[in-house]
Amino acid sequence: MLIDTHCHLAAGDFAADRAAVAAAARAAGVRAIVVPAVDLASLAAVSECCAAIPGCAAAYGIHPLYVPQAAEGDLRQLREWLEQTASAPRAVVALGEIGLDFHVAGADVERQERFFVEQLRMARDFGLPVLLHVRRAVDRVLKYLRRVPVAGGIAHAFNGSRQQADEFIALGFRLGFGGTLSCDRARRIRHLAATLPLSSIVLETDAPDMPPAWLAGGRNTPGELPRIAALLAELRGSDVDELARVTSGNARAVLPRLLSDD
Repeated sequence: MLIDTHCHLAAGDFAADRAAVAAAARAAGVRAIVVPAVDLASLAAVSECCAAIPGCAAAYGIHPLYVPQAAEGDLRQLREWLEQTASAPRAVVALGEIGLDFHVAGADVERQERFFVEQLRMARDFGLPVLLHVRRAVDRVLKYLRRVPVAGGIAHAFNGSRQQADEFIALGFRLGFGGTLSCDRARRIRHLAATLPLSSIVLETDAPDMPPAWLAGGRNTPGELPRIAALLAELRGSDVDELARVTSGNARAVLPRLLSDD
């Protein structure tokens, strides 16, 4: 069985066929899907998606790219939402997607950092792991994790160095790898995925985004995870069934509230 640790299944891209997409992924061996929110408006959509579709698990947070549109009261409302949901077993498995993104020109770094730190504090207060967005901001993310320790989590779409990977691992994090592994030019990411301890790796699709090369820019879905797993096994020279077993165990270890029915 496989676990997709990062899939935006509640997004509007899946409005027309969400249940069918999830059913196809399940038939292909994907037994659990972690569905992160990106802003306050998406909290209810994520909750409804996870209530309706077997194997889905919710994460709630404000994505750094949505910080510019966020209101000052959104952090308070997010905390109130977590207060309502975090006490119920498996109602929420992580706080996310949160983090920093310095890729976009003109990013309000100070505001991103304020929202990130406040959400780290929420994760600490509720004892939740975090799903981290770290694009072009790995060192800064690590700095704040040292200042506000949390119960581990996943560095989603990891694209840093081996040294940075080791720092995340030392802080109790796993590293997420997905469709980027299929891009020949992503040599550093492919090398990391091939050489990092398997105990540090989890699988993800980031669907509908980050489509593997074989989709030629088309919509990504959680049903692509088995082929991503097979590619990673090939890069590592390992057995795909064993890789699926270990990475799924890694996901359950770092997201202890995650329900899967393997």
